[in-house]
Amino acid sequence: MARSKARTKPAPSDRKPKRARPKAKAARPASASQRAPSEAEAAEVRPEDFGDEAAEALVPPRADSTALARRESRALETRDPLQLYMAEVHRHSLLSRDEEHALAQKYQSTGDLKAAYRLVASNLRLVVKIANEYHRNPLSLLDLIQEGNIGLMQAVKKYDPNRGVKLSSYAAWWIRAYILRYIMDNWRLVKLGTTEAQRKLFFKLRQEQDRLTSQGFEASPKLLAERLNVTEQDVVEMDQRLGHDDVSLDAPVGEVGTATRGERFLSAEGVPADIRLGNEELKRLFRDKLAEFAKGLQDKERFIFEKRLMADEPLTLQQIGDNYGISRERARQIEANLISRIREHVRKEIPDFDLVATEKS
Repeated sequence: MARSKARTKPAPSDRKPKRARPKAKAARPASASQRAPSEAEAAEVRPEDFGDEAAEALVPPRADSTALARRESRALETRDPLQLYMAEVHRHSLLSRDEEHALAQKYQSTGDLKAAYRLVASNLRLVVKIANEYHRNPLSLLDLIQEGNIGLMQAVKKYDPNRGVKLSSYAAWWIRAYILRYIMDNWRLVKLGTTEAQRKLFFKLRQEQDRLTSQGFEASPKLLAERLNVTEQDVVEMDQRLGHDDVSLDAPVGEVGTATRGERFLSAEGVPADIRLGNEELKRLFRDKLAEFAKGLQDKERFIFEKRLMADEPLTLQQIGDNYGISRERARQIEANLISRIREHVRKEIPDFDLVATEKS
């Protein structure tokens, strides 16, 4: 029989001690920024509720250097206001002819503002197109677009869909009118055209001058007036306005020194131009008020007022007394009473009269 090998167990003192297994670390409570949100919390806030840009900001960034660099460059990118406006304009789709007609009839019959808004929004591209035609360096394109939008709203307000004309064809005239008016009012600090003839010359004078020159004619004011159906004086004035730039009186003259251009126009007495202008305006105001006062005068008072107080070469009191057969003292009393009444009338009509009136010494 095969002998079975006897297995001898080592003595307890000979056994190797077993390695103690490391105990599992106790799980630390996750912080608010590290722990996953509960289902109730996730249902309360959704990134898509705040728009696309907010959704990207609320979603945790991935460990991708390319995506991180793209997001940082987008944050540093400057937004052009015109590009933002054009992006907003393209959000509104164009209307078909039937849709436009139905909305226009609805607005005309019921005054529905939603229908009017849809008509305006669908034609914003037209305003941008026309504004680009009149865009020049001194003016902002967004300002022209804003004025054109006002013209578009006015066109929608007055549009009649039953005439068989498209809204865009009708609105183009209103858009151009508002843009042209804005250009004329803001081209210079001082308005160039205030009448219909001046507005026509503002836009057509230079074109007509070039046309006559190219045809071999001399662009004289008389010929230009006949071509444009305006007066010769209007042509001369507008040519002078267009040929000279606005100059500030406070602008310094030369590079050295503090003298201004306005000081060059001082009179010999050294009175500034603004003070002279104020004095002339005050004199004109006094003359108007005295003319109103004189309408209620009669006989001796009117004679004294016209021949003594307002005359360039006033009569003496003796001459006035001899004319009416009264004494010199009586003529002086009538004059004093008249002056007192004039003073009260002017003080009533001009509240600041006491600030400029001076007593005779």
